[in-house]
Amino acid sequence: MAEKGYTGENIKVLEGLEGVRLRPAMYIGSTSKYGLHKLVDEIVDNSVDEAMAGYCTDIDVTLNADGSVTVEDNGRGIPVDPHPVYKIPTVEVVITKLHAGGKFDKGSYKISGGLHGVGISVVAALSKYFKVTVRREGKIYQQEYEIGKPVSKLKVIGEIDKKITGTTIDFTPDETIFSTVKFDFSVLETRFREIAFLNKGVKISLTDKISDKSETFKYDGGLIDFVKWVNKSRQALHAKPVYFMKEQDKTIVECAVQYNDSYQENVLSFVNTINTIEGGTHVVGFKTALTRAINDYANKNKLLKDGNVTGDDVREGLTAIISVKVPEPQFEGQTKTKLGNSDIKGIVDSVCMIAMTEFFEENPPIARRIVDKALEAQKARAAAKKAKELVRRKNAFSVGGLPGKLADCSSNKTEETELYLVEGDSAGGSAKQARNKEIQAILPLKGKILNVEKAPPLKVLSNEEIANLITATGTGINDQFNIEKLRYSKVIIMTDADVDGAHIRTLLLTFFFRFMPKLIEQGNIYIAVSPLYRIRKRGDHYVYSDKELKELLSKIGDNADVQRFKGLGEMNPEQLWETTMDPKTRMMKKVTIADAVKADEVFSKLMGDDVEPRKKFIAEHASEAQIDI
Repeated sequence: MAEKGYTGENIKVLEGLEGVRLRPAMYIGSTSKYGLHKLVDEIVDNSVDEAMAGYCTDIDVTLNADGSVTVEDNGRGIPVDPHPVYKIPTVEVVITKLHAGGKFDKGSYKISGGLHGVGISVVAALSKYFKVTVRREGKIYQQEYEIGKPVSKLKVIGEIDKKITGTTIDFTPDETIFSTVKFDFSVLETRFREIAFLNKGVKISLTDKISDKSETFKYDGGLIDFVKWVNKSRQALHAKPVYFMKEQDKTIVECAVQYNDSYQENVLSFVNTINTIEGGTHVVGFKTALTRAINDYANKNKLLKDGNVTGDDVREGLTAIISVKVPEPQFEGQTKTKLGNSDIKGIVDSVCMIAMTEFFEENPPIARRIVDKALEAQKARAAAKKAKELVRRKNAFSVGGLPGKLADCSSNKTEETELYLVEGDSAGGSAKQARNKEIQAILPLKGKILNVEKAPPLKVLSNEEIANLITATGTGINDQFNIEKLRYSKVIIMTDADVDGAHIRTLLLTFFFRFMPKLIEQGNIYIAVSPLYRIRKRGDHYVYSDKELKELLSKIGDNADVQRFKGLGEMNPEQLWETTMDPKTRMMKKVTIADAVKADEVFSKLMGDDVEPRKKFIAEHASEAQIDI
């Protein structure tokens, strides 16, 4: 039943809808696939706000056959009473006015996510059809909209038991706004799984009527289930995760920690269920407390021989989920990827320090395993430091301290320069001849680089190819990483268009994801797209896929000379420049992280030590593989 006190009086309005259709990317990030899925996120976030307030337990999302989306919840239902200022139904105010919603009234939602209260109105503005159905106070209300404007009055279409409440939103994205209006089940699946983990007991169902797929997410263990799920393709050091949830100064801090036997750090952070992929003050507070708590325990039990362990040491093999619920979060950027509230650092630090200390005192065997893991990392770090010094001394003999194999460019303007990572000396030689020497640098890589997912840091830093790569980019790695020292605005992976080339590309992406993730987040990593075929008929034609080849041959006739390029080294410098390196004609793919949780899972599954998840992945996706003979 709708709670007394959540009515039109609680809905505050800040401004109108002007400009949303003119500049949609300002509100949803982009008009590509990302922005399209953001529409669903924003409607679901409203239902999640109801769940966090304690009024919603079920959220159902359906991708309909006609391209529309239906989101239904059993929350209180959007208020329908006349708004005190606008004198129209409050639900209409919420949908037609930007920055109108219960999250601006502190009595309605103590905690909320969403795009600062603009979500539902932005979705309506960017939908060619939008319908809201409200179940509230024993009646069913409905109203329809087109591109954010009501095309019908709010009307009562039926009666219902007063105990049954909730909101249903149906919307069809406007194809004149978005580059694609096709929803990806897997993108939504990943996000809804996160939401269910972060709101234990809330059930989220996703159904795709087109592909006939459906999934239901409900986790009574919450973050404990989440951290175990993230670690499922790794070997955990302790079966029982560290878990705590405490409230301080109206901020709820919830955290689950479980170490594994890998060498990677994996800290996932959320604010009001929003995935803060760039971290923020809550993550800084957690990391500070974790380092201090482990050092305090180790000192108290006389386990340290070579001084305190560092933050890097204690985070080796760490998987942690940090979820904070903040009444008034301050995010950096409209799409919320970094928390800026300065007071949250101290709150999280204080809560985590007390909770971790208590856990260590109550669970000495687990505490000892965690300390031992950090001490191993400390030893490896000392050895790695020596390896780094050797690398530096070795590079000092190269020109300007750079790797001898690097053919550098002459320009020192970072914003216009590019570094090509090229597979093999043969392709490297062609690339050096083909390039624009002013702005394009070439670093040939010998064979397949080390798989960093399986290797300890010492082995990684001792690897010649990786050492060259780190030196050439200039940024350093991990805690020493400094984006300001990046020597090239684009780092471009250029490998052969075959299975070996794909493997080398994956090894390089694994390295960047684990040791220089900021380069991916900032959009500095690219993949060069080289042609698969050259067709010689009345000039040279280059095509980049089998589909493109068929289309071209159907136009010009299939009695042409068709050459299949197996490797970059088969192309002469002129061909390589024309097809793959000329900024005016080339095609490149920018590498992005759409979802850090999913990316971590895939890299662990494909590149980690555990064979079973990899075998399962290959079996599941075997039908999608293409055999190249």
